[in-house]
Amino acid sequence: MKTQILNKSILGIVFLVLAITFASALVVDTNFVTLYPGESERVEVEIDNNENFDIEDISIALELSDVPFTAIGSSEKDLDDLDEDDDDRVVFTLRASTDATPGDYNIPYTVKYFEVNNDTELEKEGTFGIRITAKTEIDFAVEIRGNAIIGEEGRISLEIINKGLGEIKSLSVQLLPNGFELLSKDKVFVGTIDADDTDLASFDVVYKTTNPTLSARIEYKDFDNNEQKETVNMLFRVYTRDEALELGLIQKSKTPLYSGVALVIIVAWFVYRKIKKKRKQNRR
Repeated sequence: MKTQILNKSILGIVFLVLAITFASALVVDTNFVTLYPGESERVEVEIDNNENFDIEDISIALELSDVPFTAIGSSEKDLDDLDEDDDDRVVFTLRASTDATPGDYNIPYTVKYFEVNNDTELEKEGTFGIRITAKTEIDFAVEIRGNAIIGEEGRISLEIINKGLGEIKSLSVQLLPNGFELLSKDKVFVGTIDADDTDLASFDVVYKTTNPTLSARIEYKDFDNNEQKETVNMLFRVYTRDEALELGLIQKSKTPLYSGVALVIIVAWFVYRKIKKKRKQNRR
């Protein structure tokens, strides 16, 4: 009885080893593909028969229901029979959805094949990686706070607009004064700007000319963590005090008028007091 149990156990181990051996007979490898939303790319899948037996009736199918990709053509391909130590390859064309979120994705696949010597049908499951990346699209605008008047303090801001589908990271702005004097530090760290979002880098200045230029050096990391650098030059308008008054940007100060009226009242009061005092003296 014990011998039968032992024999069954040994037999079970042998079948398990054989199953593992069969399952590892195929090695599946692919090229790593990077594409943008809405783009198509060819994925080449290579299948190697690394074992000492022949296989046939080989097919590979991609499972795309849970990933933002569609197959152009079939998502299932057949291969030629593979002798031991032989290999073959098939090509799938995948298209990323236009609204796909950038990131890394795993594409599940199933390989089915027939092991000739043992008359056994087997299958192998696995995944391969594919990346949807994001085009970097940045725009800029100048924002002026308060009135921009020569000789006066003000604040200028560079607005950074992320128009792309992926975030930009570690963004910093270094201002290069041109037509104004900096009162604050010349470099501002902005950090991360998400897709379809904006942020500001602001600086305190004193305006020197009527046509200054906001010149700035922008450094950041794109979606793929590549270092990027850009330089922007944006003109903006500064006014003289007379121009600002004429355009109604500021109101003429009424302080001199109020001071004059007050002075007249004070002088009139003293004159009145003096006249009144003189009249009293004449009556006596």
